[in-house]
Amino acid sequence: MPIAIRVEGIGKQYRIGARHLRPRTMREAVGRALTAPLHNLRQLRRHSRLDGGEQVDAIWALRDISFELKAGDVLGIVGRNGAGKSTLLKVLSRITSPTTGRAWVDGRIGSLLEVGTGFHPELTGRDNLYLYGAILGMERQYIRNRFDEIVAFSGVEQFIDTPVKHYSSGMYLRLAFAVAAHLESEILVVDEVLAVGDAEFQKKCLAKMSQVSSEGRTILFVSHDLSAVQRMCPRSLLLQSGQLIGDGPTENILRSYLALSPEAPEPCQRIELSGAQRSGTHEVQINAVQFRSDDAAIEFRPYPDGPLDLDLDLVSNGKITVGSLGISLHDQQGARLLSADTLSLGVVTEIQPGRNTVRLRIEALHLNPGVYYVTLWASGRQGRRVFDRIESAFALHVAERGPGPRGQRGPTTCRLQVVSG
Repeated sequence: MPIAIRVEGIGKQYRIGARHLRPRTMREAVGRALTAPLHNLRQLRRHSRLDGGEQVDAIWALRDISFELKAGDVLGIVGRNGAGKSTLLKVLSRITSPTTGRAWVDGRIGSLLEVGTGFHPELTGRDNLYLYGAILGMERQYIRNRFDEIVAFSGVEQFIDTPVKHYSSGMYLRLAFAVAAHLESEILVVDEVLAVGDAEFQKKCLAKMSQVSSEGRTILFVSHDLSAVQRMCPRSLLLQSGQLIGDGPTENILRSYLALSPEAPEPCQRIELSGAQRSGTHEVQINAVQFRSDDAAIEFRPYPDGPLDLDLDLVSNGKITVGSLGISLHDQQGARLLSADTLSLGVVTEIQPGRNTVRLRIEALHLNPGVYYVTLWASGRQGRRVFDRIESAFALHVAERGPGPRGQRGPTTCRLQVVSG
């Protein structure tokens, strides 16, 4: 098969705190042009302190990345947050140019990197479908011929003539992915946007990408859902701190990725989540969390079959009723092992304006010792309107308390108790 993508020594550098202000008047523009050499010299002396020939106030999001991808192949890209995955896709999609190296792409690229990119909030779903399709390079007649098929795939037929400013993030994703998936491009680039959709839509998206792959088109797939990467991609790349540290069969790459031990916060430590990536309406936000068990001998670390207390710091601009406040734990391959929320208890939590603290207690943590990822959410009365959802909010270390049986420990769900609210 011919080479679809060839990357040689790609590097991308960003200046920390660099800012470019546009001139407001013609006089300011002319003055800046005349004084540019002197200004640049001053900036160089002030900000670009050299340390072994490298700028201290600059970071490398990517450094010396090289690989080839044949036409029709499906490539997974995995790594922690900040590893450079999205930056690599933006370079290949021509959204940003590399600082060093070169990339050759043979074929038209259809990119789905951020939810709603190219959408105008005041336009309807119908208008944005045509707008986004035009941005991706679709002809108007092609969009018109495939319009019904695209809308049916998105599942937003009822709201297609509603301005998208009233759409949820999931509806944004459905429509955006539907357009990108029906673009007859040779290369499809998909970033971690499927996490916004529900399980049914994720399944539909993965099926569509499998169909696209079977048609001989090339796919680059970035996701933290390792099970999806394993199903979709025979080959994967592993990035860490902007560098390529693994390239090979997906099974081997995922094993290497899981061997990179995540940093789990300590019990009784306030874990700030205000800057975490989240989805939902943001009427209520989970800004921080603390956790602990009941055993001081192991420094209050969670342990198998023991209790787990979580103090959630919730912030709201007004009084609102939360019908589903919950937690799920996933293993390092993305499989959900435990899920519990207040909806199953028939308990609603009244959130007051400002800061609120709610303690949730899992009475028995049916997990073996190891590291797991915690997802948190807050939803409306029936759990349908999502106020806030944070995937993989933090890593949780379940400690070994003493000798005991390993393997399956009880059911995959557990009871949740609201201690205070």
